[in-house]
Amino acid sequence: MNEAFGIPKDKLSKLEEIIDSAGRIAVLSHMNPDGDAVGSCAAVASFLSEVRGKDVTVVLPNAPGAPLDFITKRIPKEKLLIHGEDPEAAVKAIGEADAIFVLDLNRLDRVSGEEDALRSAKAPKVLIDHHLGPEVEAFDLVFSKAEVSSACELIFQILMEIVGDAKKLPPTCAYALMCGMTTDSNNFANSVFPSTLRMASALLEAGVDRDEIVESVFNSYRINRIRLLGHMLDNCLQTTPEGAAWMILTQEIKERFDFRDGETEGFVNIPLTSKDIRLSLFLTEEDDRFRVSVRSRKGTSAREIASRFFHGGGHENASGGRLLIPEDIPSKSDAGAYVEKATKECLK
Repeated sequence: MNEAFGIPKDKLSKLEEIIDSAGRIAVLSHMNPDGDAVGSCAAVASFLSEVRGKDVTVVLPNAPGAPLDFITKRIPKEKLLIHGEDPEAAVKAIGEADAIFVLDLNRLDRVSGEEDALRSAKAPKVLIDHHLGPEVEAFDLVFSKAEVSSACELIFQILMEIVGDAKKLPPTCAYALMCGMTTDSNNFANSVFPSTLRMASALLEAGVDRDEIVESVFNSYRINRIRLLGHMLDNCLQTTPEGAAWMILTQEIKERFDFRDGETEGFVNIPLTSKDIRLSLFLTEEDDRFRVSVRSRKGTSAREIASRFFHGGGHENASGGRLLIPEDIPSKSDAGAYVEKATKECLK
């Protein structure tokens, strides 16, 4: 293994073989793509197309939130497909690919509507991810490391093994990597390792303007987001004596505040600013389910409650999942009681 990053040389050799033998490459990530998902896809697509001359298509299950537009706009419009908007084109891109890169997810079911096409695709599949419990058997090559801030950090380490210097990365690749690392570490507030800071330093030296990323990701929301946050904290925040907190964003509240995807990013972290809260959950109503985000302090496992009660998983202090109707609860009105029961069970 390389002493700097611990990337096995045999895996790097196999990666090079897969890239060299592919003409068309599909790059995918998970449902409700966040900064790390979008950054990972944009970075890999940029490197493979601009450095290796490949025909690369990014396929996402649904559109990212508006704060990530500054990254998605760096991907050629014709090379970014949204499955929810054009499922036929998305499935075709996956089926015709000579290689498939799957980024920032550990299980194929997290790509949602693209799962069947992905599982049946004949092309070699490469996984690059930082979550625990990867579905190894579904891939031909797996790069998995939990001791990094983000999938973007792991991708950065792999690319440094290949090119040797961050200054050799295309600008889109470098910006996307910094974006993914910044968002998944909550702007260096969590999941920060020595390697994370070395990555940031190298990308800054390569010319990345981190101020632009911070301004675009954290300071470009509509005023409605502030009003929504105020409403959620004043009317929807629930707490327990055991140290749990949760908020539920219903369809009615979405409509009242003209909610747009991505506008609740970071809401789940706010209750943890209280010394009395150990575990925080944020639920978002979606058709026949709730999307669930879970965060916790050190010593309390977000991953445990996500896996035991919400069909999910992730990191020890940052996880996610879903609450299904009617599999888990009879109706949407039962979500609060279910969350209260789950948190008491995990915090007892």
